[in-house]
Amino acid sequence: MDDEFELSAPPLRPPLQNSSAPRDKEPDDLQKLIKWQEERLARRLRGEYESAVLHLSEVIEGNRQTPVNISSVRVEGATHTRKSFLGFIIDPALKASTTSPLDPQTNLESVLHTTRKIYHILNKSDLFATIEAKIERSRDPLASNEGVDLVFKTRERGRYYVSSSTELGNNEGTASASARVRNVFGGAETFTANLSLGTKTKRAFRASLVTPLTSDLDTFGEVSVYGLERDQSSYASCSEGLRGVKAVVRNGTPETGTHELGYEAVVRHISDLAPTASISMREAAGESLKSSISHTYLLDTRDDRIMGNKGVYAKLYHEFAGLGGDASFYKAEVEGQVSRPVYNGVSISLAARAGLLSSLTGSTLFSDRFQLGGPTSIRSFKANSMGPRDGPDYIGGDIYYSAGASLISNIPKKPHWPIKAHLWVNAGRLDALDKSRPLLESIQNTLSRPSISAGVGLIYRFDPVRVEVNFGVPLVASNSDGSRRGIQVGMGLEFL
Repeated sequence: MDDEFELSAPPLRPPLQNSSAPRDKEPDDLQKLIKWQEERLARRLRGEYESAVLHLSEVIEGNRQTPVNISSVRVEGATHTRKSFLGFIIDPALKASTTSPLDPQTNLESVLHTTRKIYHILNKSDLFATIEAKIERSRDPLASNEGVDLVFKTRERGRYYVSSSTELGNNEGTASASARVRNVFGGAETFTANLSLGTKTKRAFRASLVTPLTSDLDTFGEVSVYGLERDQSSYASCSEGLRGVKAVVRNGTPETGTHELGYEAVVRHISDLAPTASISMREAAGESLKSSISHTYLLDTRDDRIMGNKGVYAKLYHEFAGLGGDASFYKAEVEGQVSRPVYNGVSISLAARAGLLSSLTGSTLFSDRFQLGGPTSIRSFKANSMGPRDGPDYIGGDIYYSAGASLISNIPKKPHWPIKAHLWVNAGRLDALDKSRPLLESIQNTLSRPSISAGVGLIYRFDPVRVEVNFGVPLVASNSDGSRRGIQVGMGLEFL
């Protein structure tokens, strides 16, 4: 019975035609359709966003002069930060929003500017991972109709941080551990401690406490204690131990210029003399105390601290010792570096350093003299193995300079790699200062007899340090210089 009434459609016969009616340029391919829908949704959202921004700007523009007063400022989520510290950094922004003490009336425009300033100072404190600003009607029942509250909803950063690392380079291995406590007493203080053990630097520790001193968070104070024991037998047949304290006041930022004024007291101990130690090192053995004040100016506008393509780096350091203790001298050092792109993926870097040490009474001490040579200063020379020498020991000098030029390039077809190639030329010299001769004559004599080296190598960005593997040769060297031909590995923060 069912079979007799079964319905069937007539078969389709070609040619067949597309009966769809595309609208808004609708594609028929599935992938194209998905892409078209995403683009249409993005256009819609962009249009809604632009409309909302336009509407908000119209509302603000039309009400800029509307009388509005700030009744209170609330920072929510700052559970470990003292209210007194928040008031210390926020109050100056509130006082600046009032045009006159006799006329405390403010408007919406000034309140928005004040909100931005408070947001900026809270973000600058580096205490908060997120900050969200809102303007709400005042909760105070006694507030006027124009009263508003500025509310900043925040989430504090983690307070504790611990890390450990191992490093290999320059024939030295080091294992280190670091700990940091943020916002120690609730006033943006930072406590940092480092401990390291190594093959050359046997032991080293440093602990410091940094705290802001001004409400604009541009001036900081730091107190630190440190110590180390370093094996210097590779160039001076001895070991040196240091124990010291240092206090500094720092103002500014590297981009605009930083000034640092400090006081340091440190006990140095030259010991563990090798049987072949020279007379100069035997005379330097024992303890000495240095008590000094120093000033440092630093300017750094490089786009990258490790491998900059453009920008300027400048540093000026001078120190006066003689406030008690055995050391009495004046020391000055200057550094500079300029980086410029010369072609797509290729840049040139020019750097120079110079220093002068002048004793105020008698001769200078071994621990205060300059050392030169090595992969981070003048390449293709052994570390600290240039300048005055007594037998097997390099005893350091009082006047030096070094200069270098590097042509840095991306690896072909791999510009995103952290490895760069470079071609370099270095020159410099370290001398003892002869006080029987005029200073200008000593400077000219040092500049006229440079040691020179050149080579090629690879630079690897290994945050936060830079690693170099170079092949170089010394072109000009003094008889006393410890030259090194061939491959040399360097690891550090600052290179010539």
